[in-house]
Amino acid sequence: MRMTTEHQVAFFLRELETGDTWRRAAAAKGLGKTGAAEHAVVLVRAATDPAPEVREGAAVGLGRLGVSAGLAETLSTLMDDDDPWVRRKASLASIRLGLRDREVVNAYGRLLGDPDYHLRINALEALRELGVPGDGPALVRLMGDPIPGVRDRAHAMVLEFREAPDIEAEVVRTALCGEDDARVLALWMLPDQHVDRLLPSLLKDLTGGPSTEVRCAVVFRLTRVKRPEVRDALFAALEAERDPKVASHLLFLLQRSRDERLLGPASRWLSDERAGPSAAAALAAVGGKSATRLLRAQLTDPTTAPGTLAAAATAYGDMGRWDAVWLLLPLLDHARPEVYEGALRGLDALADAGFRPWERAAVARRLVARLGLNSTLVGVAERVLTGLTEALPGLRKLVDRTTSPMVRAAALALLDPHNATDAGTPHDLPLFVRHLDDENTWVRKTAAEGIAHWVEETGTLPPGEERLRDRLTALDSDPSEFVREAAAQALRALDDWCGAAGGGPRGCHPPGP
Repeated sequence: MRMTTEHQVAFFLRELETGDTWRRAAAAKGLGKTGAAEHAVVLVRAATDPAPEVREGAAVGLGRLGVSAGLAETLSTLMDDDDPWVRRKASLASIRLGLRDREVVNAYGRLLGDPDYHLRINALEALRELGVPGDGPALVRLMGDPIPGVRDRAHAMVLEFREAPDIEAEVVRTALCGEDDARVLALWMLPDQHVDRLLPSLLKDLTGGPSTEVRCAVVFRLTRVKRPEVRDALFAALEAERDPKVASHLLFLLQRSRDERLLGPASRWLSDERAGPSAAAALAAVGGKSATRLLRAQLTDPTTAPGTLAAAATAYGDMGRWDAVWLLLPLLDHARPEVYEGALRGLDALADAGFRPWERAAVARRLVARLGLNSTLVGVAERVLTGLTEALPGLRKLVDRTTSPMVRAAALALLDPHNATDAGTPHDLPLFVRHLDDENTWVRKTAAEGIAHWVEETGTLPPGEERLRDRLTALDSDPSEFVREAAAQALRALDDWCGAAGGGPRGCHPPGP
């Protein structure tokens, strides 16, 4: 026979009085699920049970009961319990009930320092929901917590409350002398108005003492100080630096200065696997014959580390040297993907100024063959190939052969006569029409745009115009707004041609000879 709610409540009440530890704990949880507001007092009494299992059950029951009035003292006391499971369930119950009382907020603040990381997360979530930082020093310390879930939440909350006086003061103190992990983040977010006061300490830390991570954060903070003496100190530190990670950071952040003092340290760190990429970028920023010679040597040395080779390729392209194309094209075949990316980005920089006539075919041939090598770089490759008529024959073959929608869309976009034309352009229309039904949204959009530009650029109407109009009109129901707009553009191009030829909007035919 099934027990009624009244019978269940009566059963749980008897169990709380006479049951053993586990039965009392289960009864407290059950009473929270089936009881009413008047049973809160029973669960409050159970919260003082000598057995932690029962106190845990009472916390769960209070959260389930849904009665918040008068429970702040009980639940805040349970959040200070010696047993971590009791503290955890009490914190969850307080969150569930939305308690905002001062003693509960203070209890959350104490939980920020709890050895159980679940409780630290619970406290952070609760305080964020309440819109208060809780214990400022404890919150800022958690930016150095070993648990990523705690550290990230704490960092986000410190950013949210950074203008609160106690949080700002703690960030400044931590930036000056906090634990390393928290100190790094505090240095990154240190308010500008406090830098002057901390400058002597930061300059001292620049040349040694703290961890590598702290010194990198100090470098970041000091590069934002626009004073000649600070800039001199940074270059002096770079000159004397022996740690590759710190040297890489200094080279990276100082390259914007284009200061010739970068040349010496950059040339020394160029062969280091970690600092080499930053050294290559720094050399390109300074420029000149010495930098060109050093970078060219890296590009032609088979022992150059892949990261440095990639950075040198991009840097050499940025410099626009006369032999850049011929040094970068072979790197597109490199086994390491980062080298391919570096070479491609170097070619992208060269494309801005335009390739020389004798370079165009070589770039087109190499790059079309590798257009789909890295899906995240298809857009970069497309930029390099835009306008290269020498690429069009290869692209026509690629459109129907590739299995990648991204490559298909890029190839169709590059065949678009709005970008480049050759003797084969008047025959490209079937490629666009065929891909109006492609499963990929961007391919359909690109195909419709290609048809519009084909009509505009060739100045002719396609054969089977009526059937093409019907297919474009059918795209009015395409789920993508972009496709619908592109199809409408193509239909307008057809109408405009007909209007210019003196025909009507439908069934227009080119005039006879």
